[in-house]
Amino acid sequence: MKLLVTGANGQVGSEVVEVASTQGHQVVPLGHGNLTTGGIDLEDHSSIQHALSSTRPDVVIHCAAWTNVDACELNPQRAMAINGDATVALAAAAQQIGARVVYISTDYVFDGTHSEYNEEATPNPINAYGRSKLAGEQSLNPQDTIVRTSWVCGQHGNNIVKTVLDMASRSQPMRFVDDQIGRPTFVEDLAPALVHIATQDMTGVIHATNSTTLSWHQFAKEILTAGGYNLNLLTAIPTSELTPPRPAPRPQRSILVGKALALSKYGPMPPINLSLNSLVHHLMTS
Repeated sequence: MKLLVTGANGQVGSEVVEVASTQGHQVVPLGHGNLTTGGIDLEDHSSIQHALSSTRPDVVIHCAAWTNVDACELNPQRAMAINGDATVALAAAAQQIGARVVYISTDYVFDGTHSEYNEEATPNPINAYGRSKLAGEQSLNPQDTIVRTSWVCGQHGNNIVKTVLDMASRSQPMRFVDDQIGRPTFVEDLAPALVHIATQDMTGVIHATNSTTLSWHQFAKEILTAGGYNLNLLTAIPTSELTPPRPAPRPQRSILVGKALALSKYGPMPPINLSLNSLVHHLMTS
């Protein structure tokens, strides 16, 4: 199958490209830029149209996004342009060539006022990032797929695992909030799930996270433990004590649960233990 992957140099896209290539699929990896440099410019809709019409993939796995939640809050117009308007253009271009879109979305489309969110839950974002990603969701066609994930961690890009290990290696005290609850997702588990979803014609809304529920503070504790670091470096605080305060509000409970993957041939994604240990080992030895 021919798969076009946007955000191919990013945290998720890079491993999707690797998994899909290993499985023998024909992969068109597009990072940021233009086609002549192996990229795509999400703020240039003609770039999106040209990328799809010239490569004619069977499926577009749309990993590219502006995911800096606080930066999105400070520049909501650009967030909407990259995450919302670009997805509108991409969905239209895909429909013209008969391609499906697998769109990576987020737990931040929810407001965090419920104990958990299944695949039928009604979105109600409370920040600009969530609103821009929801706009992308709403632009898709019936044959497309929305894959919501959360708290993503992998070998590439910035994430909490890298942050905690870096601070711990310098014996730097750290404070993490204990009143925001969610589910970490390791790219090691997410990437093969995305390729399965893309190649097995799974449509609709799918929630794809590892099955462990934690606060950010509890997650940081698990990372320190996996790295063999002193837990005394870590202090739990409420969100109200973050200094400086974050520009974007976060949902307090954004726990994604779902049946689609669990009932598919792929099966449910596992708890975090093995993937966390694997990532920590890779980061500490590379």
